[in-house]
Amino acid sequence: MSRDKISPMPSSSAEPNSEYKMNIKKVNAHLHTPYSFSAFSELSQALDMAVAEGVAVVGINDFYTTAGYEAWATECAKRKLYPLFNIEFISLNEADQKAGLRVNDPGNPGRTYLSGKGLSYPFKLAEPFATQLKEVREEANAQVESMCAKLNEVLNACNAGFSLDFNWIRDELTMGSIRERHLAKALRLKSYEACDNDEAAIQALFSDLFGGKDLKSAVKDFAGVENEIRGNLLKAGGAAFVAEDPKAFLPMQTVCDIILAAGGIPTYPFLADDAKGGYTDFEGDLEKVAQTLTERGFNSVEFITTRNGVELLEKYASYLHDQGFVVTFGSEHNTPAMEPIELFARNSTPLTDTLKRINYEGACVVAAHQHLVAQGLQGYVDAQGKADRSKRAEFIALGDQLIQAKV
Repeated sequence: MSRDKISPMPSSSAEPNSEYKMNIKKVNAHLHTPYSFSAFSELSQALDMAVAEGVAVVGINDFYTTAGYEAWATECAKRKLYPLFNIEFISLNEADQKAGLRVNDPGNPGRTYLSGKGLSYPFKLAEPFATQLKEVREEANAQVESMCAKLNEVLNACNAGFSLDFNWIRDELTMGSIRERHLAKALRLKSYEACDNDEAAIQALFSDLFGGKDLKSAVKDFAGVENEIRGNLLKAGGAAFVAEDPKAFLPMQTVCDIILAAGGIPTYPFLADDAKGGYTDFEGDLEKVAQTLTERGFNSVEFITTRNGVELLEKYASYLHDQGFVVTFGSEHNTPAMEPIELFARNSTPLTDTLKRINYEGACVVAAHQHLVAQGLQGYVDAQGKADRSKRAEFIALGDQLIQAKV
Protein backbone atom coordinates (compact mmCIF):
# COMPACT_ATOMS: atom_id res chain seq x y z
CA MET A 1 0.00 0.00 0.00
CA SER A 2 1.42 3.38 -0.93
CA ARG A 3 1.91 6.16 1.58
CA ASP A 4 -0.93 8.27 0.23
CA LYS A 5 -3.35 5.45 1.07
CA ILE A 6 -2.23 5.42 4.70
CA SER A 7 -4.12 7.70 7.05
CA PRO A 8 -1.62 10.21 8.50
CA MET A 9 -2.95 9.75 12.02
CA PRO A 10 -6.03 7.79 13.16
CA SER A 11 -8.32 9.89 15.33
CA SER A 12 -8.93 7.17 17.91
CA SER A 13 -7.28 7.80 21.28
CA ALA A 14 -8.24 4.43 22.77
CA GLU A 15 -5.41 2.13 23.81
CA PRO A 16 -5.09 -0.43 20.99
CA ASN A 17 -4.87 -3.39 23.38
CA SER A 18 -8.37 -2.64 24.71
CA GLU A 19 -10.69 -1.45 21.92
CA TYR A 20 -8.31 -1.59 18.98
CA LYS A 21 -7.64 -5.20 17.97
CA MET A 22 -4.26 -5.87 16.41
CA ASN A 23 -2.73 -8.80 14.62
CA ILE A 24 0.43 -8.76 16.71
CA LYS A 25 3.56 -9.46 14.68
CA LYS A 26 6.89 -10.73 15.94
CA VAL A 27 9.44 -7.92 16.30
CA ASN A 28 13.19 -7.70 16.77
CA ALA A 29 13.92 -3.99 17.06
CA HIS A 30 17.68 -4.13 17.79
CA LEU A 31 19.99 -5.98 15.42
CA HIS A 32 23.64 -5.24 14.67
CA THR A 33 24.93 -6.02 11.19
CA PRO A 34 28.37 -6.33 9.57
CA TYR A 35 28.31 -2.53 9.24
CA SER A 36 29.41 -2.53 12.90
CA PHE A 37 29.98 -6.07 14.21
CA SER A 38 27.57 -8.97 14.31
CA ALA A 39 27.16 -12.71 14.22
CA PHE A 40 25.99 -12.41 10.62
CA SER A 41 28.38 -12.83 7.72
CA GLU A 42 26.02 -10.79 5.54
CA LEU A 43 23.25 -8.34 6.35
CA SER A 44 20.86 -10.47 4.30
CA GLN A 45 21.56 -13.48 6.54
CA ALA A 46 19.76 -11.76 9.41
CA LEU A 47 16.75 -11.05 7.24
CA ASP A 48 16.59 -14.57 5.83
CA MET A 49 16.57 -15.86 9.40
CA ALA A 50 13.82 -13.39 10.30
CA VAL A 51 11.63 -14.72 7.49
CA ALA A 52 12.30 -18.33 8.49
CA GLU A 53 11.40 -17.59 12.11
CA GLY A 54 8.30 -15.52 11.34
CA VAL A 55 9.71 -12.20 12.56
CA ALA A 56 8.03 -9.47 10.53
CA VAL A 57 9.49 -6.22 11.94
CA VAL A 58 13.26 -5.79 12.14
CA GLY A 59 15.38 -2.88 13.32
CA ILE A 60 18.95 -2.24 12.22
CA ASN A 61 20.86 -0.81 15.20
CA ASP A 62 24.56 -0.45 14.42
CA PHE A 63 27.13 1.44 16.48
CA TYR A 64 27.86 4.98 15.25
CA THR A 65 26.77 4.32 11.67
CA THR A 66 23.76 4.39 9.37
CA ALA A 67 25.74 3.00 6.41
CA GLY A 68 23.59 -0.14 6.31
CA TYR A 69 20.26 1.67 5.96
CA GLU A 70 19.94 1.48 2.18
CA ALA A 71 20.75 -2.24 2.05
CA TRP A 72 18.40 -2.84 5.00
CA ALA A 73 15.53 -1.08 3.26
CA THR A 74 16.15 -2.87 -0.05
CA GLU A 75 16.53 -6.33 1.42
CA CYS A 76 13.55 -5.92 3.75
CA ALA A 77 11.36 -4.89 0.81
CA LYS A 78 12.38 -8.05 -1.08
CA ARG A 79 11.24 -10.18 1.87
CA LYS A 80 8.14 -8.16 2.88
CA LEU A 81 9.69 -7.28 6.22
CA TYR A 82 9.04 -3.93 7.90
CA PRO A 83 12.33 -2.06 8.49
CA LEU A 84 13.10 0.16 11.48
CA PHE A 85 16.09 2.50 11.20
CA ASN A 86 18.06 2.85 14.42
CA ILE A 87 21.57 3.62 15.71
CA GLU A 88 23.57 3.04 18.92
CA PHE A 89 26.09 5.18 20.84
CA ILE A 90 28.14 4.98 24.01
CA SER A 91 27.79 8.29 25.85
CA LEU A 92 29.04 9.71 29.13
CA ASN A 93 27.08 11.38 31.89
CA GLU A 94 29.70 13.25 33.91
CA ALA A 95 27.43 13.77 36.92
CA ASP A 96 26.76 10.03 37.16
CA GLN A 97 30.47 9.33 36.68
CA LYS A 98 31.48 11.68 39.51
CA ALA A 99 28.83 10.07 41.73
CA GLY A 100 30.20 6.59 40.92
CA LEU A 101 26.78 5.62 39.57
CA ARG A 102 26.69 2.55 37.33
CA VAL A 103 24.03 3.16 34.69
CA ASN A 104 23.82 0.50 31.93
CA ASP A 105 27.51 -0.37 31.76
CA PRO A 106 28.14 -2.38 34.94
CA GLY A 107 31.91 -1.83 34.90
CA ASN A 108 32.12 1.90 34.11
CA PRO A 109 30.22 4.46 36.20
CA GLY A 110 28.59 7.16 34.12
CA ARG A 111 29.14 5.41 30.83
CA THR A 112 25.73 5.10 29.19
CA TYR A 113 24.64 3.22 26.08
CA LEU A 114 21.95 5.03 24.11
CA SER A 115 19.96 4.13 21.01
CA GLY A 116 18.16 6.29 18.50
CA LYS A 117 14.96 4.73 17.14
CA GLY A 118 13.14 5.54 13.92
CA LEU A 119 15.70 7.83 12.27
CA SER A 120 14.72 9.47 9.00
CA TYR A 121 15.24 7.38 5.89
CA PRO A 122 16.73 8.33 3.49
CA PHE A 123 19.17 9.36 6.21
CA LYS A 124 20.21 12.99 6.51
CA LEU A 125 22.04 14.85 9.26
CA ALA A 126 22.89 18.55 9.34
CA GLU A 127 25.97 20.19 10.78
CA PRO A 128 27.45 20.29 13.35
CA PHE A 129 25.90 16.92 14.11
CA ALA A 130 27.23 15.14 11.02
CA THR A 131 30.79 16.09 11.93
CA GLN A 132 30.28 15.05 15.55
CA LEU A 133 29.08 11.62 14.45
CA LYS A 134 31.98 11.27 12.00
CA GLU A 135 34.56 12.25 14.62
CA VAL A 136 33.31 9.86 17.29
CA ARG A 137 33.34 7.01 14.74
CA GLU A 138 36.90 7.90 13.73
CA GLU A 139 37.96 8.07 17.38
CA ALA A 140 36.53 4.60 18.02
CA ASN A 141 38.43 3.24 15.00
CA ALA A 142 41.66 4.91 16.18
CA GLN A 143 41.38 3.25 19.57
CA VAL A 144 41.09 -0.18 17.94
CA GLU A 145 44.09 0.61 15.72
CA SER A 146 46.12 1.33 18.85
CA MET A 147 45.00 -2.00 20.31
CA CYS A 148 46.07 -3.73 17.10
CA ALA A 149 49.57 -2.27 17.49
CA LYS A 150 49.81 -3.53 21.08
CA LEU A 151 48.50 -6.93 20.00
CA ASN A 152 51.35 -7.13 17.49
CA GLU A 153 53.78 -6.44 20.33
CA VAL A 154 52.35 -9.45 22.16
CA LEU A 155 52.63 -11.61 19.04
CA ASN A 156 56.23 -10.54 18.52
CA ALA A 157 57.15 -11.23 22.16
CA CYS A 158 55.71 -14.75 21.81
CA ASN A 159 57.52 -15.36 18.50
CA ALA A 160 54.17 -16.15 16.91
CA GLY A 161 55.63 -15.77 13.41
CA PHE A 162 52.94 -13.43 12.14
CA SER A 163 51.38 -10.05 12.83
CA LEU A 164 48.02 -8.41 12.22
CA ASP A 165 47.60 -5.91 9.39
CA PHE A 166 45.09 -3.27 10.52
CA ASN A 167 44.33 -2.24 6.94
CA TRP A 168 43.61 -5.86 6.03
CA ILE A 169 41.25 -6.14 9.00
CA ARG A 170 39.47 -2.93 7.96
CA ASP A 171 39.19 -3.95 4.30
CA GLU A 172 38.41 -7.66 4.68
CA LEU A 173 36.53 -8.02 7.95
CA THR A 174 34.61 -4.77 8.32
CA MET A 175 32.32 -2.37 6.49
CA GLY A 176 34.36 0.60 7.73
CA SER A 177 33.42 0.62 11.42
CA ILE A 178 36.07 -1.33 13.36
CA ARG A 179 35.40 -2.86 16.78
CA GLU A 180 37.65 -4.78 19.14
CA ARG A 181 35.69 -7.90 18.23
CA HIS A 182 37.14 -7.58 14.73
CA LEU A 183 40.62 -7.77 16.29
CA ALA A 184 39.64 -10.92 18.15
CA LYS A 185 38.29 -12.47 14.97
CA ALA A 186 41.42 -11.51 13.01
CA LEU A 187 43.70 -13.00 15.66
CA ARG A 188 41.73 -16.23 15.66
CA LEU A 189 41.84 -16.49 11.87
CA LYS A 190 45.54 -15.72 11.59
CA SER A 191 46.46 -17.99 14.52
CA TYR A 192 44.63 -20.95 13.00
CA GLU A 193 46.27 -20.23 9.65
CA ALA A 194 49.76 -20.02 11.20
CA CYS A 195 49.17 -23.32 13.02
CA ASP A 196 47.79 -25.07 9.90
CA ASN A 197 44.59 -25.66 11.94
CA ASP A 198 46.43 -28.13 14.17
CA GLU A 199 44.54 -28.14 17.48
CA ALA A 200 47.55 -28.84 19.70
CA ALA A 201 49.55 -26.07 18.05
CA ILE A 202 46.64 -23.63 18.35
CA GLN A 203 46.21 -24.42 22.04
CA ALA A 204 49.96 -23.99 22.66
CA LEU A 205 50.00 -20.65 20.85
CA PHE A 206 47.08 -19.25 22.81
CA SER A 207 48.62 -20.46 26.07
CA ASP A 208 51.66 -18.36 25.21
CA LEU A 209 49.55 -15.37 24.18
CA PHE A 210 47.46 -15.63 27.36
CA GLY A 211 50.55 -15.63 29.59
CA GLY A 212 50.34 -19.31 30.46
CA LYS A 213 46.56 -19.60 30.74
CA ASP A 214 45.11 -22.49 28.74
CA LEU A 215 42.40 -22.00 26.14
CA LYS A 216 39.15 -23.14 27.76
CA SER A 217 37.00 -23.24 24.63
CA ALA A 218 37.14 -25.97 22.03
CA VAL A 219 39.18 -24.88 19.02
CA LYS A 220 36.09 -25.32 16.83
CA ASP A 221 34.07 -23.02 19.10
CA PHE A 222 34.97 -19.85 17.21
CA ALA A 223 32.74 -17.58 19.32
CA GLY A 224 34.17 -18.99 22.52
CA VAL A 225 37.76 -18.57 21.36
CA GLU A 226 37.15 -14.98 20.27
CA ASN A 227 35.53 -14.16 23.59
CA GLU A 228 38.59 -15.57 25.39
CA ILE A 229 40.87 -13.45 23.21
CA ARG A 230 38.91 -10.36 24.21
CA GLY A 231 38.83 -11.29 27.88
CA ASN A 232 42.52 -12.16 28.14
CA LEU A 233 44.12 -9.61 25.82
CA LEU A 234 41.78 -6.76 24.88
CA LYS A 235 39.86 -5.94 28.06
CA ALA A 236 41.17 -3.91 31.01
CA GLY A 237 44.20 -5.69 32.44
CA GLY A 238 44.97 -7.43 29.15
CA ALA A 239 48.33 -6.97 27.45
CA ALA A 240 46.78 -5.28 24.39
CA PHE A 241 44.25 -3.14 26.23
CA VAL A 242 44.12 0.55 25.34
CA ALA A 243 41.88 2.79 27.40
CA GLU A 244 39.43 4.81 25.36
CA ASP A 245 40.20 8.48 24.92
CA PRO A 246 37.49 10.62 26.56
CA LYS A 247 36.86 12.06 23.08
CA ALA A 248 35.35 8.68 22.15
CA PHE A 249 32.41 9.35 24.47
CA LEU A 250 30.14 12.23 23.66
CA PRO A 251 28.09 13.72 26.50
CA MET A 252 24.66 12.14 26.86
CA GLN A 253 22.87 15.32 25.83
CA THR A 254 25.04 15.68 22.72
CA VAL A 255 24.15 12.12 21.67
CA CYS A 256 20.46 12.87 22.20
CA ASP A 257 20.83 16.04 20.12
CA ILE A 258 22.41 14.04 17.26
CA ILE A 259 19.60 11.47 17.41
CA LEU A 260 16.94 14.19 17.36
CA ALA A 261 18.65 16.01 14.49
CA ALA A 262 18.61 12.73 12.55
CA GLY A 263 14.86 12.44 13.09
CA GLY A 264 15.04 9.73 15.74
CA ILE A 265 13.72 9.02 19.22
CA PRO A 266 16.37 8.97 21.99
CA THR A 267 16.07 5.61 23.72
CA TYR A 268 17.52 4.26 26.94
CA PRO A 269 18.61 0.59 26.73
CA PHE A 270 18.01 -1.21 30.02
CA LEU A 271 20.59 -3.69 31.21
CA ALA A 272 18.02 -4.85 33.80
CA ASP A 273 18.46 -8.02 35.89
CA ASP A 274 21.62 -10.08 35.73
CA ALA A 275 21.83 -13.85 36.20
CA LYS A 276 21.58 -13.39 39.98
CA GLY A 277 18.65 -10.97 39.79
CA GLY A 278 20.82 -7.95 40.49
CA TYR A 279 20.63 -4.48 38.95
CA THR A 280 22.97 -1.55 38.43
CA ASP A 281 22.80 1.40 40.83
CA PHE A 282 20.77 3.42 38.34
CA GLU A 283 18.25 0.72 37.43
CA GLY A 284 17.60 -0.96 40.78
CA ASP A 285 14.66 1.22 41.86
CA LEU A 286 12.07 0.87 39.10
CA GLU A 287 9.89 3.83 40.07
CA LYS A 288 12.92 6.08 40.53
CA VAL A 289 14.56 5.12 37.23
CA ALA A 290 11.29 5.76 35.36
CA GLN A 291 11.05 9.20 36.94
CA THR A 292 14.72 10.02 36.30
CA LEU A 293 14.52 8.95 32.65
CA THR A 294 11.44 11.12 32.19
CA GLU A 295 13.22 14.07 33.80
CA ARG A 296 16.18 13.50 31.44
CA GLY A 297 13.85 13.68 28.44
CA PHE A 298 13.56 10.00 27.54
CA ASN A 299 10.22 8.71 26.27
CA SER A 300 11.50 5.41 24.88
CA VAL A 301 13.34 2.43 26.40
CA GLU A 302 14.46 -0.96 25.18
CA PHE A 303 15.61 -4.34 26.49
CA ILE A 304 17.89 -7.03 25.08
CA THR A 305 15.68 -9.88 26.21
CA THR A 306 18.21 -12.73 26.33
CA ARG A 307 19.88 -10.94 29.27
CA ASN A 308 16.83 -11.06 31.49
CA GLY A 309 14.63 -13.47 33.40
CA VAL A 310 11.16 -13.46 31.89
CA GLU A 311 9.30 -12.54 35.10
CA LEU A 312 11.55 -9.60 35.93
CA LEU A 313 11.52 -8.52 32.28
CA GLU A 314 7.73 -8.45 32.33
CA LYS A 315 7.74 -6.51 35.62
CA TYR A 316 10.03 -3.79 34.26
CA ALA A 317 8.61 -3.62 30.74
CA SER A 318 4.99 -3.56 31.94
CA TYR A 319 5.62 -0.83 34.49
CA LEU A 320 7.46 1.36 32.00
CA HIS A 321 4.79 0.75 29.36
CA ASP A 322 2.09 1.71 31.87
CA GLN A 323 4.03 4.91 32.63
CA GLY A 324 3.72 5.87 28.96
CA PHE A 325 7.16 4.89 27.66
CA VAL A 326 7.60 3.39 24.20
CA VAL A 327 9.10 -0.05 24.94
CA THR A 328 10.87 -2.25 22.39
CA PHE A 329 12.98 -5.42 22.54
CA GLY A 330 15.88 -6.81 20.55
CA SER A 331 18.62 -9.42 20.50
CA GLU A 332 21.66 -7.32 19.47
CA HIS A 333 23.60 -10.19 17.81
CA ASN A 334 26.74 -8.08 18.33
CA THR A 335 28.88 -11.06 19.36
CA PRO A 336 30.15 -14.01 17.30
CA ALA A 337 27.50 -16.27 18.86
CA MET A 338 24.56 -17.03 16.57
CA GLU A 339 21.18 -16.91 18.28
CA PRO A 340 17.62 -16.89 16.92
CA ILE A 341 16.13 -13.69 15.54
CA GLU A 342 12.89 -14.51 17.32
CA LEU A 343 13.16 -13.10 20.81
CA PHE A 344 13.46 -15.12 23.99
CA ALA A 345 14.26 -14.25 27.57
CA ARG A 346 17.19 -15.75 29.48
CA ASN A 347 17.66 -19.52 29.12
CA SER A 348 15.66 -19.52 25.86
CA THR A 349 12.42 -18.81 27.75
CA PRO A 350 9.60 -17.74 25.40
CA LEU A 351 8.24 -14.23 25.83
CA THR A 352 4.81 -13.91 27.41
CA ASP A 353 1.85 -12.60 25.44
CA THR A 354 2.08 -9.37 27.44
CA LEU A 355 5.70 -8.86 26.40
CA LYS A 356 4.94 -9.63 22.77
CA ARG A 357 2.15 -7.04 22.79
CA ILE A 358 4.30 -4.39 24.47
CA ASN A 359 7.10 -4.97 21.97
CA TYR A 360 4.78 -4.81 18.97
CA GLU A 361 3.10 -1.64 20.22
CA GLY A 362 6.52 -0.06 20.71
CA ALA A 363 7.55 -1.02 17.20
CA CYS A 364 4.33 0.48 15.88
CA VAL A 365 5.16 3.83 17.48
CA VAL A 366 8.65 3.76 15.94
CA ALA A 367 7.21 2.82 12.54
CA ALA A 368 4.69 5.65 12.67
CA HIS A 369 7.32 8.11 13.85
CA GLN A 370 9.78 7.38 11.05
CA HIS A 371 6.95 7.38 8.48
CA LEU A 372 5.91 10.89 9.51
CA VAL A 373 9.44 12.26 9.88
CA ALA A 374 10.34 11.00 6.40
CA GLN A 375 7.57 13.24 5.06
CA GLY A 376 8.82 16.28 6.95
CA LEU A 377 6.11 16.01 9.59
CA GLN A 378 6.49 15.86 13.36
CA GLY A 379 6.79 12.35 14.74
CA TYR A 380 6.26 11.01 18.23
CA VAL A 381 8.87 13.40 19.66
CA ASP A 382 9.44 16.95 18.50
CA ALA A 383 12.76 18.58 17.64
CA GLN A 384 13.48 19.09 21.35
CA GLY A 385 12.68 15.47 22.19
CA LYS A 386 9.38 16.22 23.89
CA ALA A 387 6.47 13.80 23.47
CA ASP A 388 2.80 13.93 24.30
CA ARG A 389 2.49 10.45 25.81
CA SER A 390 -1.31 10.73 25.75
CA LYS A 391 -1.05 10.38 21.96
CA ARG A 392 0.92 7.15 22.06
CA ALA A 393 -2.18 5.10 21.17
CA GLU A 394 -2.67 7.11 17.98
CA PHE A 395 0.88 6.33 16.92
CA ILE A 396 0.38 2.66 17.77
CA ALA A 397 -2.69 2.57 15.54
CA LEU A 398 -0.92 4.30 12.64
CA GLY A 399 2.14 2.10 12.99
CA ASP A 400 0.00 -1.01 13.04
CA GLN A 401 -1.72 0.16 9.84
CA LEU A 402 1.67 0.76 8.19
CA ILE A 403 3.12 -2.58 9.24
CA GLN A 404 0.05 -4.64 8.33
CA ALA A 405 0.01 -3.02 4.88
CA LYS A 406 3.59 -4.09 4.13
CA VAL A 407 4.19 -7.49 5.69
